[in-house]
Amino acid sequence: MNQPRTQLDNNGLATVAGWLTVYNIEPQQREYLAPSEEYLEQGVGLPAYSYLDAPPQPEAGQAIVRTADNSGWQSVADHRGETVYHTANGEALTITALGDYPPDTTLLAPATPFDQWQDGQWVTSLEQQHAAQLAAAKQQQSELLATARATISLWQSEMQLNIISEEDKTRLIAWLGYIKALQGLSLANAPEINWPTVPTV
Repeated sequence: MNQPRTQLDNNGLATVAGWLTVYNIEPQQREYLAPSEEYLEQGVGLPAYSYLDAPPQPEAGQAIVRTADNSGWQSVADHRGETVYHTANGEALTITALGDYPPDTTLLAPATPFDQWQDGQWVTSLEQQHAAQLAAAKQQQSELLATARATISLWQSEMQLNIISEEDKTRLIAWLGYIKALQGLSLANAPEINWPTVPTV
């Protein structure tokens, strides 16, 4: 048995009770979702966010949305899920909205945290990179010195009290030499630094 069909009058209301094919969108970005069959009582209009005219098929990389004035459908760029990078600071952004790429972004990923966007490409700032490498080397030097000083603390106390064993005196001398080597390091060529070997005694 055929299901009764209906149509809308000039006021957008069902002329008789029956079924109607409608095309639905989601309200935020007005993107086309899917068709559905809706049963309308006589005098009832279309459900919210649904339309009578069928949308076109989207092309690759495009999505179909309803125009803001509800006059028809339009095709818009769909880059959702893609990652772009802010040219101001290199920060990554995953696109979640329909439309063109955000302004001042690029699909090219910076190679280092010290890249700057110049003439359509990322250029590494060697000055900033070296400054960061130098700071990291100083931090490492400081941590190694702190560890070494903590290691010899007890031996130094024993040495002052003249109760240190010969074995620990040998260790103390080795570690003092290590500390001196650490303090005398030139960090200017960071990260190419010949770190002294930690004593094994």
